[in-house]
Amino acid sequence: MLKDTWRIGECEMTSRFFLGTGLFPSPFVQQEAIAASGAEVLTFAIRRVNLESVEDDSILQHVEPGSFTFLPNTSGARTADEAVRIARLARASGLSDWVKVEISASDKTLLPDPIETLRATEQLVKEGFTVLPYISDDPVICRRLEEAGAAAIMPGGAPIGTGLGILNSYNLGLIIEEASVPVIVDAGLGTASDAALSMELGASAVLMNTPVAKAKDPVGMALAMKLAIEAGRLAYLSGRVPKKRYASASSGLESMMLKPASAGDFGS
Repeated sequence: MLKDTWRIGECEMTSRFFLGTGLFPSPFVQQEAIAASGAEVLTFAIRRVNLESVEDDSILQHVEPGSFTFLPNTSGARTADEAVRIARLARASGLSDWVKVEISASDKTLLPDPIETLRATEQLVKEGFTVLPYISDDPVICRRLEEAGAAAIMPGGAPIGTGLGILNSYNLGLIIEEASVPVIVDAGLGTASDAALSMELGASAVLMNTPVAKAKDPVGMALAMKLAIEAGRLAYLSGRVPKKRYASASSGLESMMLKPASAGDFGS
């Protein structure tokens, strides 16, 4: 199999697993899980980082400089203006020019606000950020975000942290089919089969945090997710068989079955 790399902007990557760094039971487990995941991109909420002293922050102090691409997110923002301000703070602190725009419209569901997300994306693209907006699985708003200059689109499989898996594979399929930028399935995934399905649908990558960090064995789950992503990607590239309504024998049994004799079989 040829080397299967992909890109966001100028960044070429091999891993298709973006891993969040929150909620782990300890820094040691977090680091072991990161190693098992093979992730090249780590994401974290800016509000959890001490921007006055980034190098001392517990999230980042164990990470070898230059080993990862950081994807700060604007979790906690309720408006485009708040998200833009958070992104500017992250860049001013030297963390990254990449930003995951995350603007919640509901305390109960944490579903993204599509209007504010589009506004923030437009503004941050103008300011030179590499913008990866988290958004609902609506093909129309995903297209609008791409038109606004998003470097990748990040539709959710289900509300953040629910572990419900992919609720609407039809919509995700449409988003992937229409997009000309990478589509990264983000939020709501629960286990390895959800990651595999995301990749089988044709997603470029998967972003997860809670299903790994809150698993009984986070390190084991990180490895399981990595393998599932690789398996799903290989299945997508290999091409699944078409679905059919009725059965067909795989052993060639049909050609061996006795058929009713016709008059012509016995001559005249």
